[in-house]
Amino acid sequence: MKIVHLCLSSFYIDDYSYQENMLPKYHVLQGHDVTVIASLVSFDSNGKPCLLDTESTKIAKDGYKVIRVDYKRPFYKFNKFVRFYNGIYDLLVKENPDLIFLHDFSFMDIGKILKYVKLNRNVKIYSDCHTDYINSAQTWVSLNVFHKLVWRYYAKKISPYVQKFYGTTPLRCDFLRDVYNIDPKKIELLVMGIDDDFFKNKDRVSIRKDFAGELNFNESDFIIVTGGKIDNRKNIHLLMQAFKNLGAENVKLIVFGTVAPEMKNIFDGLMDLSSIIYTGWQSSDKIMDYLILADLIVFPGTHSVLWEQAVGVGTPCVFKYWEGMTHVDVGGNCEFLYEDKVEEIEEVLFKIINDDDKFSSMKKNAIEKGLKEFSYSQISKRAINS
Repeated sequence: MKIVHLCLSSFYIDDYSYQENMLPKYHVLQGHDVTVIASLVSFDSNGKPCLLDTESTKIAKDGYKVIRVDYKRPFYKFNKFVRFYNGIYDLLVKENPDLIFLHDFSFMDIGKILKYVKLNRNVKIYSDCHTDYINSAQTWVSLNVFHKLVWRYYAKKISPYVQKFYGTTPLRCDFLRDVYNIDPKKIELLVMGIDDDFFKNKDRVSIRKDFAGELNFNESDFIIVTGGKIDNRKNIHLLMQAFKNLGAENVKLIVFGTVAPEMKNIFDGLMDLSSIIYTGWQSSDKIMDYLILADLIVFPGTHSVLWEQAVGVGTPCVFKYWEGMTHVDVGGNCEFLYEDKVEEIEEVLFKIINDDDKFSSMKKNAIEKGLKEFSYSQISKRAINS
């Protein structure tokens, strides 16, 4: 089957392990002919958003075609804002898909998709949603103008031709229903996950040994890992302060990621402890190694795809509680934080580190249940067979 993935609502980053990379990878492994049509929005070497210089066509390392398209001219800035692209309809005609997978539908060229499927009625469409009240729709204008007016209009237009709308978290399923007015019968949860084909070749003991030498910790130390985009809403600074207050022996905190400019002074002020190890921005492969070597992974703020990856590798976790985000609890593998307070984080860490029975139970549940729920080999099949 010919599958075209459209990544035109946001970014697409070559050789990463986001859903936009993993679904095409596993669809290729399942024998499909796969093309990704994506915007020029990517990340630079420091993990910051950037715009690629030119349109291009290449074959990704996982065997699918990637076509990068620029925004239309004239009125380039406006078209970039609302997401009108060059030649989307002609590209669809050329690729001739049996199935189109929309990675969000918040781009105005959705009209070109409609034109194509109306002339090709046998083509199936699936769409996901990565948007919610936490990562978007935070202002009145965003919620009521863009989401409830503009993107709801396009949702209504495309909905009759879409087999399923997937929320990538329970909260995003609610967003599809309540904000875009999608028929609840068409909405399903399709979680993000981990590259289990890559993960199966990983050995925790050897990874831990290699990193112990590189990052200067003992293999017997209790290792806590956190990271991602380090801004005020991720609350990593609160975790660092709680860790300092804890003063636990033989416990290390590894922090990876890019520090937002507004957090730099606060972050630097918390880096005076030798047991806090900051490693900077990392590749997706190395991030997985960090998640595997950890004894405990802590994400005390807003959600990111790293949450699902942490569960998928089978490591006990601590997450900030958000309504509609509890899918990461697969049955005793994690604890939740309910307040943005250093004292609460410190208390939870102390309890996990010092209660062997509790930690053993979390670890057992994480190993037995995590990968089963969050593996892309299974998620990718569900994505196109519902």
